[in-house]
Amino acid sequence: MRYIYCLLLLLPLAGRAQRTWTMTGDGGIRQDAVSTPPHTDHLEMSGKQLSAIVHYGFNEARKPVFSRKLVFPMLRSIPNNTRANLIRVFKGSAMDSVLIDGKPVTETIRGFYIHGKLVCESRIGTDVVVTRRLFPSTGKAAFVEAYRLENRGRQNLVLDIPETDSSILTDAARGVYGAYVVQVKTWNGGRKSLAPGRFVDFHVVYSARKQADPPFYIDPAFEESQRMALVKEVEDKLVLQTPNDTINRMFAFAKLRAAESIYETKAGLMHGPGGGEYYAAIWANDQAEYVNPFFGYLGYDAGLASARNSFRIFARYINPEYKPIPSSIIAEGDSYWNGAGDRGDQAMIGYGAAKYALTVSNPQDMTALWPLVKWCNEYMLRKKSADGVYFSDSDELEGRFKAGKYNLSTNVLTYASLLYGARMADWIGERQVSAEWKSEADQLKTNIEKYFGANVEGFNTYRYFDGNDKLRAWICLPLVMGINDRKDATLAALLSPRLWSPDGLLTESGSKTFWDRSTLYAFRGIFKAGATDTALKYLAYYASKRLLGDHVPYAIEAWPEGDQRHLSAESGLYCRAIVEGLFGFDPVGYKAFAVCPKLPSKWGQMSLQNVYAFGTVIDLSVQRNGRNYKIIVKEKGKPAQSRAWDGKQPVHFNL
Repeated sequence: MRYIYCLLLLLPLAGRAQRTWTMTGDGGIRQDAVSTPPHTDHLEMSGKQLSAIVHYGFNEARKPVFSRKLVFPMLRSIPNNTRANLIRVFKGSAMDSVLIDGKPVTETIRGFYIHGKLVCESRIGTDVVVTRRLFPSTGKAAFVEAYRLENRGRQNLVLDIPETDSSILTDAARGVYGAYVVQVKTWNGGRKSLAPGRFVDFHVVYSARKQADPPFYIDPAFEESQRMALVKEVEDKLVLQTPNDTINRMFAFAKLRAAESIYETKAGLMHGPGGGEYYAAIWANDQAEYVNPFFGYLGYDAGLASARNSFRIFARYINPEYKPIPSSIIAEGDSYWNGAGDRGDQAMIGYGAAKYALTVSNPQDMTALWPLVKWCNEYMLRKKSADGVYFSDSDELEGRFKAGKYNLSTNVLTYASLLYGARMADWIGERQVSAEWKSEADQLKTNIEKYFGANVEGFNTYRYFDGNDKLRAWICLPLVMGINDRKDATLAALLSPRLWSPDGLLTESGSKTFWDRSTLYAFRGIFKAGATDTALKYLAYYASKRLLGDHVPYAIEAWPEGDQRHLSAESGLYCRAIVEGLFGFDPVGYKAFAVCPKLPSKWGQMSLQNVYAFGTVIDLSVQRNGRNYKIIVKEKGKPAQSRAWDGKQPVHFNL
C-alpha cells in the first residue's frame, strides 16, 4: 500500500507538456510561427537511397532558416566502417537568390506543417506567399524542395529565379565505388512573369550518384505523390483509435518514422536507426529486438522484408564454436562491428526472432528462423553462472554506464528468448527442447529474483548488476516480460523523482542522461503491470511533449548524446508500448495470440484496426461493459469473435 500511495503522489509530476504545435484535421501538425518565439528544430526523413536531417526554424528577424544534412548510405567511403556514408550539408535557401522586380526579397515566416513532409509558409511583403515543401524521394538518392510563389496582390510581378546547376566530384581514392557526383540543381528557373492571382512553381533537387552512373531527372509532383502514398499506406494499417487524439496522432507518426528508415542495400533491404550515422547496417538491439517484432504486425511489405533480411544476415554468423554473433553487421553486409563485445546480443536476437516469427506465423519464416533462435538460446545456456544467471560483456549502452558481467537486461531478455523460443519449438515439433527451455525460463525467473532482487535507494526493486547501488531505468524490463515479483516497488522507483524527469526516465539516478528506449519500454511494463491510469498519464504527457512540444514530431534517441536524434527504432517501441502494453497483445503460438487489455478508467472503448498478423488481417476492440469488458476480434472475411472478460487473466484467440 505504501508504494501505491507513492504512485498517487507522483502523478502530478507527469504534468502537462508545453505545446508549440497543434494537430490539424488532415493528420498533420502545425506551428503558427506568428505567435511563437524564434527557435530552430530538426527532424529526419528517409527514403530507400538517402536520409535527410533538416534543421529549420526562424531567427529574430522572423526570417526562415534552413540547413540540410543529407546522408547517402550506399555511397560508401573508405574505411568502410559503420559511419562510412557519403554526407553533405547544405545551408541556406533558394529564396536567398530570388529577385522580384529586380530586388532581393525578404521573407517573413508564417508557419510550419509536418505530415510526411515539412512545409513552410512565408510572406514577401503583403502580396507574395511562399510555400516550401521538403521531402525525400522514396526510391532515388535525391532530396526535393518544391517552391510555390503566389501573387495575391494587384500588380504584375517579374521573378528572377537563378538556374542553379552545381556539381562536385568527390575524391575517387576515398570512395568504395570511386568518385561520387553531388549535385544541386534548380528546375524551372529563369525570368517569370507573375500575374495577380497566379503562381509559379520551381524546385531544387539535392542528389548524389556514382560517377559512372548517368544523371537522373526528378519530377517533384511524382515524387511527392509517391511519398504521400507511403504515408497513406502506413497510416491505413494498424490504426489506433482511443479517446486521446494526441496518443493516436503520435502513433500514426511513429509508424511512418519506423517504416521509412529502410535502405535498399546490395545485401537487400536493411532497416537502419538513422541519426546521421547509422545506415546500411543492422544491430541486435535496434533491429532484431526493437523494430522487427513491430513489423510483424504492421503489414508493411518493406518492413517485413527488412526484418527477414536482418535475421538472415545475423544467421550467417552462427558457428559450431558458439562464438558470439557480432552486435552489428555494417557496410551493406560486408563487415561487422563488435566493439563492445557481447552485449547480450544473442538474447536480443533470439527474443526478437522468436517473437517476430510467432507474430507473422508464416511456415517459411518459422522454419527459416528456427536454427537462429535455437542457436541463440543454446549460446545463452552456455553462459550460465553458478548463480543461474547469464553472462555478457556489457549491455546495449556499450559501457556508457556500468553493467557488470551479469546484468539485469541480458538476463530478462534471455528469459524472454527462452519463453518465446519454447512456443516456437512447439510448432516446429521439438517438444523436448520446448520443455527444457520452459524449465530453464522458470528457473531463471527464480534466479533473477535471488540475484538481482535488492533494496536500491530505499526501493525493494532490482539492482542492475552486482555492486550497483543506484536505480537504473532498465529495472522496467521484468515488468515488460511479466515478472511481477517486485511490481509495486519497481513502479514506485520508476516514477520517483530519482528516475522520472520532464524528459522521461533518467538512465541512472543522479545522472542527467535519458534514452527514450528505456522510457518506452517502461510504458509497456507499467501498462502490463496493471497500473493503467498511472501509465496513461505519463504516456499522454510524453506523447504531447514529443509530438507537439519544442522538438517534434517523433520519439528520440537520447540526450546529451546525439542531440535528441530521431532514431527510427524508438518509434517502433512507442507503437509496441501501446499494442503490447495497453492492449496486451502477445503471440502465444502458431496463429494464436492472447490479449490482456488495460482500458483506462475514463475510457469507454479503444481499438486497433487492420492489424496485419498471423497471415491475416484482424480488428481488435475493447469495450467497457459495466464492471467487466467485452473483447471483440474480427478476422477479415470471417465472423467476429466476442468474449466477455473480467479484466484479469489474458484471453486467448486462435485464428
